[in-house]
Amino acid sequence: MREQMRAQKKSFFEKGQKPSSERLLQKLLLGSTWAVLSILCLMLWGCDYARMKEQESVRTYESRLPDMPSGTVPVGGGLEGLRVLELTKLENPLGEEPRWMEQGREAYGFYCSMCHGPKADGRGTVGQSFHPLPSDLGSRQIQELSDGEIFGIITLGSKRSPPLGYTIKEEDRWAIVRFLRSLPGRGAQGE
Repeated sequence: MREQMRAQKKSFFEKGQKPSSERLLQKLLLGSTWAVLSILCLMLWGCDYARMKEQESVRTYESRLPDMPSGTVPVGGGLEGLRVLELTKLENPLGEEPRWMEQGREAYGFYCSMCHGPKADGRGTVGQSFHPLPSDLGSRQIQELSDGEIFGIITLGSKRSPPLGYTIKEEDRWAIVRFLRSLPGRGAQGE
């Protein structure tokens, strides 16, 4: 039996043919080489670098930043300036017009009602999972705060309340304060 196999192999090699595993490997290498070359050609054909420079997304970054005096680093301004202010003296710049209260009611609905509830009583759907529960915004404790203090709490956050200074624009934060002032006081029961 062995001699028969040897004779077949010998006759196979004498004809110039390779065993099937070697032929398969050769075909795989040839096929993968063609596939890689085809992909490279398609990639190079698809990249039009000259046209890419004409896109708006590239040109937007071509605007030059203003020159800064050497040795300076901006350290003032922004929301962090509120931390050093005496918030009790900060006054609401919005007038008493009803439109501000309405704008505050709308902003409260977007940003605050999930935790503090639609009635501002601290019974919002999300807030029920907090410990301690969110504040009743009509309580005497909250209503005795100055407008600036409430604005500071909305802006910088307090306890479980997140800082919303970068989320809510300043006018809407002041309008929310105006809306909170319109809430009926709940006295000792709401504390």
